[in-house]
Amino acid sequence: MDNRKYKYICSSFTKNAKVKYLLLFFLFLFGTTSSIAQETDSTEIRKKVLENAIANLTLGLNDFDDAPRLNKGIRLMFYNTENLFFPEDDSTKRDEDFTPEGMKGWSYYRYQQKLNNIYKVLMAVGGWEPPAAIGFCELEHKKVLDDLINKTPLRKFGYKVIYEESPDRRGIDVGFIYRPSKFKYIDHEALRVNFPFDKTLRTRDVLHVRGQILGRDTLSVFVNHWPSRWGGQIKSEPKRVYVASIVRKKVDQLYGENPNLKAVVMGDFNDHSDNKSLVETLRAKGEIDNLKEGDLYNYMHLLSKNWQLGSHKYQGHWGTLDHIIVSEKLLNERRENHLRASKKGAHIFAARFLLVEDTKFLGLKPFRTYSGPRFIGGFSDHLPIYLDLLYE
Repeated sequence: MDNRKYKYICSSFTKNAKVKYLLLFFLFLFGTTSSIAQETDSTEIRKKVLENAIANLTLGLNDFDDAPRLNKGIRLMFYNTENLFFPEDDSTKRDEDFTPEGMKGWSYYRYQQKLNNIYKVLMAVGGWEPPAAIGFCELEHKKVLDDLINKTPLRKFGYKVIYEESPDRRGIDVGFIYRPSKFKYIDHEALRVNFPFDKTLRTRDVLHVRGQILGRDTLSVFVNHWPSRWGGQIKSEPKRVYVASIVRKKVDQLYGENPNLKAVVMGDFNDHSDNKSLVETLRAKGEIDNLKEGDLYNYMHLLSKNWQLGSHKYQGHWGTLDHIIVSEKLLNERRENHLRASKKGAHIFAARFLLVEDTKFLGLKPFRTYSGPRFIGGFSDHLPIYLDLLYE
């Protein structure tokens, strides 16, 4: 090859390569800078959403009263404990995942840790005096409540347990604990749910407990855990509507016996305050004005108007599936020295230690015990709710 031609080809190649690599460098630099800018923007957005979420969720704590109620009244609480299983296989229940050999590796150590976590929640909600009465759902056995009040520092408060085994196939039931010095037990019953449209369906009982508050007024408490939305809200709605009809029938019966009925209907209803089961069947009103004798009032209707505040978060959306509903007389009691609901109303206890950052949907979410099959050592996928009943 001619020497001049060879030098020209090499020179051209070098120039083209320089241009090529220079272009690649600028593309890389631009792309990296753009990526960094996007990441910075994303971090800022995430930070602002988190700050906003903290501000909104802690609304429930702004007027938190941690002073002891003493003989002025009681604090009533409800908590969905999210799968509080005893770590042994029960052949009559679908509890295999929550055993040492199961998918979740549910051990005695983890079980005790969860009991201690629940104890911390109860004490935090109570403030300087633990709640007088607490309703729970997602309990496998009476034993888990016995362990809660005897194998944690709760034992010093002398709680007693009320529990009835239900036919729920998963083996999760509702339960109730109370301090006899505050809530004097009278009686209780399990309202069994037998669906007329499907004899094979099984669900949790509704637990109805009656007690005397500080030796004076009698209070009826209904602890609920209505059928889930598995299969979709519309398809599953008739099941919740039917359970609501059972509760409403019992409430009407009690009203017939005592027009001054003091009653609290609370629990995880798996429905929102504007759904048919609550509005039409249970007839739990969301507006406090013009309540009539025999009506029920749902505190959570007003709280649910803030879309960033709720007791449960599903696919990035806060909602209030947990409710505290009271009889009209608990709101409008005008007689002196008789029990009435606090003017501050019911609350969602959104303490920061019960929440973690929601990296997928941004903001915050409840700090659960498990994330899928992975144990993370949290509390529950629900936040607790509570109400003070006072002699004012």
